[in-house]
Amino acid sequence: MTKPSSKRKKVVSTSSSNSTPPDNQDLKEDPATAIITVTAVEVPELTEQEQSDRLHLERKVERAVFEAGKALMELRDRRLYRSTHKTFEDYCRERFGYTRRQPYLLMEAAVVFDNLIEKCDRNDHILPTNEWQVRPLTKLDPDIQPEAWQQAVESANGKVPSHRIVKDAVQRIMERTQVPNTYQLGEVCQILAKDNPELRGKGGCWGIVSQVNDFSCTVKTWDGEYTVGLPHLKSFNYLPQECQQMQLISDRINRLQESENLEETARAVLKYLGELKRPYLTAVEEKLLSLIEQESGIRD
Repeated sequence: MTKPSSKRKKVVSTSSSNSTPPDNQDLKEDPATAIITVTAVEVPELTEQEQSDRLHLERKVERAVFEAGKALMELRDRRLYRSTHKTFEDYCRERFGYTRRQPYLLMEAAVVFDNLIEKCDRNDHILPTNEWQVRPLTKLDPDIQPEAWQQAVESANGKVPSHRIVKDAVQRIMERTQVPNTYQLGEVCQILAKDNPELRGKGGCWGIVSQVNDFSCTVKTWDGEYTVGLPHLKSFNYLPQECQQMQLISDRINRLQESENLEETARAVLKYLGELKRPYLTAVEEKLLSLIEQESGIRD
């Protein structure tokens, strides 16, 4: 049998000076002369429906943290934590990992956010996206908060302003309308809730000043603590001894407020006592308060 012949292909060298070097070699030797072809990709404009969907989804992102604040308010106001926890603060710490102050900051921010939605220019959809941006606004009255926010947005060139920019805008407004804070720790004040949605349901209640800020006070009422602007506070001008008596009453009411077995009737009595316009309890009121303490196991 004849064996088929085997032909070996001849290797042709490409090193000749007349040959054209490959692309990679050309780039390696002289990258400045390389020609790179970029294919243009046309990005289609958003349709009217897509623009609407984008705005809707952006609103959801903006509202997320503030929806948490509104949910916390309902949990607190309806005492939906009472089956497992004695206090709202304990519930928030164990359920959500919050510090003692954090839920109150979120609730305050939610109120401010709703106020901005209601009063800011509807054509301007720049809204806060987190509690830290909103916090400086809590020092202002609700009617002035939108003005400060709009100034902050303008300073941020139409973008969502940072905490620092908002704080600077608030500071400028406060310097313009500065009113000295003459309240003292332990002073008993009445809350004026008119034109302030954050204080809804607290009008007429008395509170004891627990912290004095530049343009507001933190007051302790029969059912919690609230930061209230100076225009929404009115001093009862009680004597120091009368303020001490009200402090004792406040402590007794707050201890009862933490009781998980408090009936609605008892809660109504505490609310009534929290709206007194005098620095003492009548004999009947003292008996009612003592009875509630006894029934709740606070006083033997």
